[in-house]
Amino acid sequence: MMKLAMSPAAAGLLRALLARAGVDRNRILLSDFRSMDWNSLTLAGERHEIILRIPGPGAAGPVTLLVDGLEEADFTIPGQIVADIALIRPPSDQADGSILVEIEALTVAE
Repeated sequence: MMKLAMSPAAAGLLRALLARAGVDRNRILLSDFRSMDWNSLTLAGERHEIILRIPGPGAAGPVTLLVDGLEEADFTIPGQIVADIALIRPPSDQADGSILVEIEALTVAE
C-alpha cells in the first residue's frame, strides 16, 4: 500500500472533511490532494486543493452533509486554523453514478 506524504495541516483537513460527510471514511475516495506553501507578511500556512469522489448509489446524502455550510464551518485541526474554504465548482455527477467534490482551502498556523 502506497502512503501519500501529507503535512499535518493537510492530513488534519482531510480527516475533518471526511468526518463532515457522516459516512465510513472508506466510502469516500481521495482522487487528488495538492498542498502548496502560503505566506503573508505575518502568517504562514498552506493552500490545499482536494478532489473527493463519493461512489453511488446513495452518494447524494454524504455530499450534502459535506458541502452544505462548508464556507461557514468550524474545523478543529491541532495547531491550524482553516482561514478559508470553498467549493472550486459545484459537485458534479459522474457517468459511473459517483459524485465529484472539488474543494480549496487555506490553513494557517496558530
